Amino acid sequence: METAAQAVLDVRAKFQATDAAGKQAATLADLYDPLTMPPELLKAHQKLDADVDKAYEASGGKKVYKSDAERVAFLFELYQKLTSLLPADKQKQKLSAKLTMNK
Repeated sequence: METAAQAVLDVRAKFQATDAAGKQAATLADLYDPLTMPPELLKAHQKLDADVDKAYEASGGKKVYKSDAERVAFLFELYQKLTSLLPADKQKQKLSAKLTMNK
């Protein structure tokens, strides 16, 4: 995965190099425009996505996602599970019990 991430950075750097006058060739907005994204950058991101997907399969991730939004939703849900001390339902129950006791 680290190699794939570095490949994305390397491809971006190639397109963002400055010319002899010091003008940047492409901005990130230019590079990530869906209509003009360089195929080499798209391929590098697809490889990175595949590596990330494979790494998270053991945590319940899918082998293939329908969209980037689905992948990001899974990663945020996993992040929430890993960083919260109690599952969301138990947190709500605990808060509800506290509020009831304070009446």
